[in-house]
Amino acid sequence: MANKIIDATLRFVDDFTKPMNKALGTMARHSSEFTKAGKNITKTGKNIQKVGSSLTKTATVPIVGMGVAAVKTAADFESGMSKVQSISGASGKNMGKLTEKAKEMGITIKVETDGSGGTKNAPSAKEIEECEAIIVAADKNIEMARFNGKPVIQVKVADGINKAEELINQALSGNAPIYHSDHAVTAQSDESGESVGRQIYKHLMNGVSHMLPFVIGGGILIALAFLFDDYTIDPSNFGKNTELAAFFKTAGDTAFNFMLPVLSGYIAMSIADRPGLAVGFVGGALASAGNSGFLGALVAGFAAGYLVHGLRKLFDHLPDAFEGLKPVLLYPFFGILLMAVLMAFIINPPVAAINNGLTDFLNSMGGSSKILLGTLLGAMMAVDMGGPINKAAYVFGTASITSGNYDIMAAVMIGGMVPPLAIALATFFFKNRFTKKEQQTTLTNVIMGFSFITEGAIPFAASDPLHIIPGCVVGSGIAGALSMAFGCTLMAPHGGIFVIGVISNPFGYLAALIIGSIAGMLVLSVLKKPLKNNS
Repeated sequence: MANKIIDATLRFVDDFTKPMNKALGTMARHSSEFTKAGKNITKTGKNIQKVGSSLTKTATVPIVGMGVAAVKTAADFESGMSKVQSISGASGKNMGKLTEKAKEMGITIKVETDGSGGTKNAPSAKEIEECEAIIVAADKNIEMARFNGKPVIQVKVADGINKAEELINQALSGNAPIYHSDHAVTAQSDESGESVGRQIYKHLMNGVSHMLPFVIGGGILIALAFLFDDYTIDPSNFGKNTELAAFFKTAGDTAFNFMLPVLSGYIAMSIADRPGLAVGFVGGALASAGNSGFLGALVAGFAAGYLVHGLRKLFDHLPDAFEGLKPVLLYPFFGILLMAVLMAFIINPPVAAINNGLTDFLNSMGGSSKILLGTLLGAMMAVDMGGPINKAAYVFGTASITSGNYDIMAAVMIGGMVPPLAIALATFFFKNRFTKKEQQTTLTNVIMGFSFITEGAIPFAASDPLHIIPGCVVGSGIAGALSMAFGCTLMAPHGGIFVIGVISNPFGYLAALIIGSIAGMLVLSVLKKPLKNNS
C-alpha cells in the first residue's frame, strides 16, 4: 500500500474549518522515521498489520464535499505533503471526533468544507486523480461528477462524525464500489442505493440550507424595525412609523420574501439539476401568493423537481438538433406552465386550507397546550443537534414567524441554546466527569450557546451520547416550556442572546435559559459518572 492515496470526501453544512498546523509540524519533525517505516511497509506487503508499532501510517486527507482525504504511506509522506494545502478540521467542532481518531491512527487530515460559507480547501483535479478511494458523508446532494470512475463510499454526515475509524479502514481495504457519473445530471449523487426517505431528506436540506440566509438576515432586520419604531404613532403601521424603522422593515421584508421561492427552487434543483431551479422558484412564489405558505413551497419544490426530471426524460427522445433549445426554451416554458397549472388547481387549494387551519389552531391554543408545545420543540432542538429532528423544529419555528406565532420561534431558539451551555456548566462544576481537554472547552461552549450554535455540543454527544443527550434534552425541554409559560416572543429567527432586545419579556427569557441550562447540567452530572483518569 506504499503508493496508494485514499481520498475521503466528508461534507459538513453551515460550519467553519480549523487549522491543524501543530500536527503538520509534528509530522515534519519525524519525516525520517516515516520514510524508514514506509520501506518496511513495502517489504511486508499484505502482512502490514503484523509489523506492529514499527510501522507508521501517514494520511493526507483533503476533505471535499463533506470532505476529501488523501492518505499516503510513510514512504510517500514528504511528496504527499507537497500536494496538501493545509491540515485542518471540518465543520469546526463537528470534525473533532474524526480528527482525534485520525491522529490516533497516525493520519493527518486536510479538510474542505461546503457549508453556508461556501466551499473551502477544494482538492485539485490532480489530487482527485491520484486518490484511490472517496468517502462521501453528506446530507445533501453534492458535485459527484469529478469522482467518476473512482471507488466511492457514501454515508450520512453522522457517520462521518461517529464512525471515523470504520470509514478510514473501509477506504483502506480497497472494497469501495466504483462510482459512475450520469453525464446528464452532473450535480446529483448516485441515489440508487438510498432509501426514499434518505433522498427526500437530502433534497429538503438543499432547499433549507439555501433558504436560511434570507430568513436569518431578513428576520433580524424586521425585528430591528420593531425595536426602533414607536408603536404609539400609528399602531396599524407599526414597524414603519419612523424612517429608520421603515428602512429596516423594507429591507427585511424584501429578503424574507425570497424565503419560499428559494426553498422551493433549490429543492427542485437538487432533484433535477439546474433546469429545475426556475420552475421551483416560480412554484415557491405561487405558493406564497396562494397563501399555502411554507407547506405549499415544500410541495412545490418536490413537484417542480420531479416534473422537470420527467420533462428531461421525455425530451431525450427529441432529435439532437433540439439539444441547445432544451435548457433555454423547452424546460423553462413547459416546466413553468405545468407548474402554474399544478399550483393553481391541485397544490394551492388543499395546502392553503391546511396552512390556514394550522395557523388558527396555533392561535387558539391555551396556556397549558403552548407549554407542552414549547417542551416538545425545545427537546427536539437537543435530540440530534443539527440533524433532521433539530432542523424540523427550527424550520417549523421560522415558518411560524410568517404566520405571526412568534412565541414558537422563542421556544425553538432557547431549546437550541441550552445544550452547549449545559455542557459548559457541567465541565466547570463537575470537572471530574470530563477529560482535561474537554474541560478547556467551557468558554467556547458558553459563547456558542449564547450565539445559538447548538452544534457546539456535538463532540460531547458523539463521544458519549447515552450520558450527554438525555441531559441536554431535559434542559432544552424545560427552557422551551418556561419560555412559553413566561409569554416570550421572538420575531428574529436567529441571533441568540444578541437579539435579546427584540424578545418580549427578556428577563423571563433569560430566567428560562438559566433554569434550563442548570437542569441540563444536573441531569448530565447524574448520568455521567466520574472518570477514573481524566487526564
